[in-house]
Amino acid sequence: MFRNTEASYGLASILFHWVSALAVISLFVLGYWMVDLTYYSTWYKTAPHLHKSFGLLLLLLTLVRLAWKVVNPKPKADPNHKKWEQKAGHIAHLAIYLLLMVIMLSGYLISTADARGIWVFDWFEVPGFGSFIDEQADVAGLIHQYAAYSLMGLTLIHALGAIKHHVIDKDSTLLRMIKVIKS
Repeated sequence: MFRNTEASYGLASILFHWVSALAVISLFVLGYWMVDLTYYSTWYKTAPHLHKSFGLLLLLLTLVRLAWKVVNPKPKADPNHKKWEQKAGHIAHLAIYLLLMVIMLSGYLISTADARGIWVFDWFEVPGFGSFIDEQADVAGLIHQYAAYSLMGLTLIHALGAIKHHVIDKDSTLLRMIKVIKS
């Protein structure tokens, strides 16, 4: 029930998926909102602090999730899925993980370009190492922004694909990521 089987995802994989999805969407919304804050806003310092803290926790969760994927069996694809659908799904998942890592690394490079560390909810500090390139905060900021927009676009396609499988194809693709199916 906790681990994956050949037929379904386990509870851990399902929780990783939905907690990550909630965090990614929330971080995007928070990031989109906070860039227009003025110095006089009460959220001017709080919003970036929350964004960085949750972003670093998402990085940790993503690394644990990737390790979990390595030690767990992957459920077999639905035999009714076309080869191109299976390939597209595989490529989309790889792109999602790649974009997540690019976003989190570029966020780190933005925040630590001045050599200050990042405090995670005032619990602990992730050290900063300063700039590695000229205009690091600006370059990393553009990468962070465009990778985030790309991730949101891919997330939308991912969700639409799951809905298509559920509504049109009437298969168990979406259900496998919502509940543990006993085999």
